[in-house]
Amino acid sequence: MTYDFDTPVDRRGTASVKWDFSKRFAGLEELTPLWVADMDFPSCSEVIEALKRRAEHGVFGYTLEPESYYQAVIDWMERRHGWEIRRGWMLSAPGVVPSLSLAVQSYSRPGDRVIIQPPVYFPFKDSILNNERQVAENPLTLEGGRYTMNFDQLEQLIDERTRLLILCSPHNPVARVWSREELERLVEICQRHKIIILSDEIHHDLVLNGHRHLPTASLSEEAASITVTFTAATKTFNLAGLGCSLVIASDNDLRERFRGTLKRVWGGIANAFSAVATESAYRHGESWLSQVLEYIQGNYDFLVESLAEGLPEARVFPLEGTYLAWIDLRALGLSDEELKDRILKQARVWLDDGPMFGSGGEGFQRINLACSRNTLAQALDAMLRVLG
Repeated sequence: MTYDFDTPVDRRGTASVKWDFSKRFAGLEELTPLWVADMDFPSCSEVIEALKRRAEHGVFGYTLEPESYYQAVIDWMERRHGWEIRRGWMLSAPGVVPSLSLAVQSYSRPGDRVIIQPPVYFPFKDSILNNERQVAENPLTLEGGRYTMNFDQLEQLIDERTRLLILCSPHNPVARVWSREELERLVEICQRHKIIILSDEIHHDLVLNGHRHLPTASLSEEAASITVTFTAATKTFNLAGLGCSLVIASDNDLRERFRGTLKRVWGGIANAFSAVATESAYRHGESWLSQVLEYIQGNYDFLVESLAEGLPEARVFPLEGTYLAWIDLRALGLSDEELKDRILKQARVWLDDGPMFGSGGEGFQRINLACSRNTLAQALDAMLRVLG
């Protein structure tokens, strides 16, 4: 089946965070929203049909994930990522962000230090501070037009109170897909210092340009022994509103510590639709995903060409993974407030401001490319008028 991603779907009036709440969040009406990381595309037809069948049943009582759901995850991970996982390693959870917070509680104590690698997804920092832990920053290094991990600084950063490192893989917002060599070195350092890696891999299927995502825990037995993986089908198949995720840990102690925390705060009852959607997506959604990735690549190429022609001072970083492009606007000589004023208030385009992702985000903007080409073109035209 061939999918049409060019025809926009009107999401206004559906209580869409992305489209309906611009006044609440930004204080403005009628914005073109290219900020929060969900897609404007309908999910694949098999998922929609599976949800229709479930809705037609008419009874939506307390629900658990069927074993066929877990088997679909196992099959997907092996087929797409070469990662052989077992049913007993998986814990169902309400979402990746709350699960990260629960993991911070599970594996550290108030006052302990947790490492993040900014610029990075901002809820990482929140999950640390909201649980009375300390943030330890290991900023990414920008050299030669590419972000890399700063391993020397990481070694110097670790002390006796450092317990965890939250890894973003693929990395949001800089769109890196980490190489085997980078991940292996990170694992070696963390293992030597007895640091647990919390590996957020929710973007694991959204990989472009011939890159390959490697699950951190799949690298070796040593990596698996210190890694807890957080993942879901929600980002891949645009199912975020169904609220489900998985926590995967082959190490029994890590898994049981997390399970204990999970039991204290969540009853384990699933959304009646989430497992249905995930199972259908993992069993039938590969063609849709291939077409989505091709379309996002086209949007990325369009973005690069448009800015090269209309705003050559801007630099767009390579999109290795995710559908979130990272744009360097520092050469314009504008402050972050000036950038925000021009893009949001004058162009009426809502992007994510770089500083929200922490150190190193100043002068940058993140743009969501999972939209129709026409929506992207209109947004870029408006931005070029106020920035050019």
